[in-house]
Amino acid sequence: MRRFSLLLAVLLLGGACGTNDGDSPGAAGDTTSTTVVSSPSPAPTGSETAGTTDYEVWFAYGESLFFSRHSERTMEAAARTAIELLLAGPSSQEDAAGVTTLIPEGTELRDLSLEDGVATVDLSSEFDDGGGSLSMQMRLAQVVYTATQFQTVKGVEFRLDGEPVETFSGEGIVLDGPQTRKDYEPLLPAILVEHPLVGDRVSSPVTVSGTANTFEATVGIRILDADGKKLKETFTTATCGTGCRGDYTKDVSFTVTEEQPGYIEVYESSAEDGSDTKLVRIPVTLEP
Repeated sequence: MRRFSLLLAVLLLGGACGTNDGDSPGAAGDTTSTTVVSSPSPAPTGSETAGTTDYEVWFAYGESLFFSRHSERTMEAAARTAIELLLAGPSSQEDAAGVTTLIPEGTELRDLSLEDGVATVDLSSEFDDGGGSLSMQMRLAQVVYTATQFQTVKGVEFRLDGEPVETFSGEGIVLDGPQTRKDYEPLLPAILVEHPLVGDRVSSPVTVSGTANTFEATVGIRILDADGKKLKETFTTATCGTGCRGDYTKDVSFTVTEEQPGYIEVYESSAEDGSDTKLVRIPVTLEP
């Protein structure tokens, strides 16, 4: 009897601790309904937390393209939003700094679609109004650079009032296939400033960065206060130069005792007399 009782206890214990062999409740073959409570997804970070996104918008400065970023509420149709920001034109601060657009006033975005990496941008007929060859090239470049900031967009095809454009404007600009950034590289400035942007508030050290194609890849950087007094002057070297475009970045320290308007100047020094050439001036707010 003692042995029988011991054996019965072992069998009962084994049944309670047995492994799931596929026939027990919870196995893959179980048809019992189970409610699963999932953990909440983490809140998005960055600009999406506030419901806004920064979009690249390409304007003009002199006879070259100008890089800018404009904020807008986050939308699924990101490329459409970026083009609409472009058509809205430079901000008041950018306008005061000499930033312009070659896209005629009144131009509207009628439609934008994306297929196989090509964005078809349908604009109203005002888009080809007025201007010479450079103006026409610039407005095309503004749209192409703005649209192709997204990895899903490799090229742009144009339509005016729904009609495909193969030859643009009275200047006879042939649009042979999707237009890419490479087609408009000659319209980039020798020195492109990507940070800081017009109107930014900056404190020391400020990161000055962008791309450049300068002699021996040398890029000069200068910080001026509200009175035009030089607070700091230095230089950096781009990853490529003298015929090729490279990236540059430099953390520049400065000292101010109170918040005030100021300027970030980025330039190339002339090899002949050391004077400033290809100067880009970005108005900012300097903070202590």
